[in-house]
Amino acid sequence: MANHKSALKRIRSNETKRLTNRYQHKTTRNAIKKLREMEAKDAKAFLPSVVSMIDKLAKKNVIHDNKAANLKSNLMKHVATLK
Repeated sequence: MANHKSALKRIRSNETKRLTNRYQHKTTRNAIKKLREMEAKDAKAFLPSVVSMIDKLAKKNVIHDNKAANLKSNLMKHVATLK
């Protein structure tokens, strides 16, 4: 167990951040799945919010920048092919 006050605080804050990151990552994954199942009109309207969610995860280093770019690229291609 940690011996210093600052180490105990770090443990608490790490746990809080872990849960927040996990929640946001799961929410984004669910939004991506939802987007892939939508019709063309709805998907085009929903795409900017999903891209924003992905960008926020990448900015906070929850996911890697390249993974974010790949996800966005694939979603853009998918929405563009919908009719």
